[in-house]
Order: sequence, then C-alpha cells, then structure tokens
Amino acid sequence: MSLRCGLTTGTCAAAAAKAAVMVLSGGAPPEVVEVRLPSGQGVCVPIVAVAEEPDFSGVTASVRKDAGDDPDVTHGLEVRATVTWQDAPGVSFVAGEGVGIVTKPGLQVPPGEPAINPVPRQMIAAAIRELTARGVRVTLSIPGGREIAAKTFNPRLGIEGGLSILGTTGIVRPYCTQALRDALMCALDVAAACGVIAPVLAPGNVGARAASRHFSLAPEQVIEVGNEWGFVIDLLPRYPFSAVMLLGHPGKLAKLAANQWDTHSSRSDQATHFVNQLACELLGHPAADRTTTEGIFSAISASERTILANALARRVRLAVENRLAQPLQAAVFLVNMAGECLGRDGVFTPWQ
Repeated sequence: MSLRCGLTTGTCAAAAAKAAVMVLSGGAPPEVVEVRLPSGQGVCVPIVAVAEEPDFSGVTASVRKDAGDDPDVTHGLEVRATVTWQDAPGVSFVAGEGVGIVTKPGLQVPPGEPAINPVPRQMIAAAIRELTARGVRVTLSIPGGREIAAKTFNPRLGIEGGLSILGTTGIVRPYCTQALRDALMCALDVAAACGVIAPVLAPGNVGARAASRHFSLAPEQVIEVGNEWGFVIDLLPRYPFSAVMLLGHPGKLAKLAANQWDTHSSRSDQATHFVNQLACELLGHPAADRTTTEGIFSAISASERTILANALARRVRLAVENRLAQPLQAAVFLVNMAGECLGRDGVFTPWQ
C-alpha cells in the first residue's frame, strides 16, 4: 500500500495568506484556494476559516495542516495568516503565536527574522502577487506551536518561541528519515556558524544531559544524532571541526565498534553481542547473562566495568576514525542510564 503525501507548513501558510488577501481585497471568503508549488504544480488547499480583524485592519485565514502518512509533529495543527496592507512595497513577514524567531547564525534565515524559510516565503509572496501588487504584511501563527517546538530540534538550533515554517517542495513525503537528516545538517551548520570546532555527538537525551553534566559546552555544541551515525560522521569532513566527541550509552555506541552505523534496533544487532564478545576477550569470561548492556555493566565488578568500558570506548573511537579517514581527532565517553561515566578513550582537551 502506498503512503499518502501531505502538505508542508509552507504550503499551508501560502494558502492561508492567499485566502486572507482575497478577503482583504474585497472578495468573498473562499472554501478552497489553489497555490503553486515550487515545481509549478498547483495544489488545492481547504480553508478552515476566514475572519476580519476586530478593528477591520486586516484579515485572518487558517488552514489545517495535513502531513499525510508522515509522522510529522505538526500534523493537525492550525496554520494562520493575518494580512494587512503596508505602505512599503513587497511582502514582509512577522512571527505570531507559535512561530519561532531565529537567534543563531548558520540557518537559511538570519538571526532576528521569523523562522520562515526562503521557499515558503517565495510561495507566500507568489500567492499574494496573483491577487495584488500592493505591499502586504503577513503575520503567521500556529496555536500550540511553542509547546510542540520544545520537542523538536528548534531550541538547539537557536529558534526560539515556536515552530519553523518549512518546506522545499511544498509536499510532505512520508520519509521521516529524510526530515531527521535535514535537521541534523542544520544542527551542524549552526554549530559551525557559531564557531564550534569540537562538536559532541549524542544518541539522545541521556547522552545530551550527561554531556552538560561532565563538560562545559555551548548548547549548539551538542548534537543529538539519534540512529543516524553513519550519515552524520560522513558529513563531518565538510566542516572546519578539529575534533569530535561521541558521548552516550554503550547500548547505542557499541554498535559503531561493530561497524553498524544505523543503530536503529530494527536495522542493527543488539549491542549485547559485541559487548559480551569483548568481555570474553578481555576478562576471560562473558560479562553477564543479561539482555541489555546496562544490565551487563551493572552485573560485573567495578574494576572489570572500567576495563571493559575503556576498551569498548577505544574500539568505538578507532571505528569512527577509520570511517572518517582523515585527521579529525575523536574521543569517546560512555555513560550509564544515570549519566555516570563508565569509560572513556581519546584526548578530551578540546572540551575541558
């Protein structure tokens, strides 16, 4: 069964803005509007509501975001556009409720601007220009966007106060992996633009929290990789980084030592296999009959734990440096689920 495509927040914003300008120009509130995608294709978008502002200074229209079969956090949200005439020519943009403001360099939009990417801006302006040549001020809002943005990459990218208005094609295709990779590239761009020379890669929240606990780091210095280790490590040579630290739980990072660079559980072996194999090699016996790496490390003595964790960290570091195939210094810091150090390998001077 094929998956259903959806609309980006940029397409929703363009449709809402067009509907609002129709009414601002004296027309009747539309039930559906057609907007042009960057490919030239037209798409019809239902309009949820259109209303004049209480002081009759502008018009607000809204569209319900439909992301199709993509697990998009913005699916079902309302995207609103409030439009007013302005004396200045062109189309200007304002961040309303739930739409973020860019605060760090390195993104497609400069600091201080609403987090509305270039393609959505072009789509909105083009939709408005189909109706009028007058200057128009567009305020975009996403009720509930501030709360949802806290669960996305936006805070780490330096986008404060809400969500981003995104989209490069106008269509959401149900490939969440690509969306994650796009966000990871943005995170690396921001890190480099902010002068970071030694990023820290963590699988997720456990590693990110431990990174802040054990090292003094800038927020943009820590990048949550998820399962996309091969993708991110292959990107590192594009940036002026001098060192990289991998910090996280051995349940994820041990897989890298076994050359498994997509660490999703459905696409990689359990880390326990490699850890027990290494324990037999170093300790002369399996570490423990446990189903998780956390259980393995908690079941052995403190001295054995240090030996095994340090050796595992070294194996991970060597695997990363071998994949990098360039003189980018790597270090590995392993932690348990409580964020306590299990083992480490490499030179940590860049983070001290």
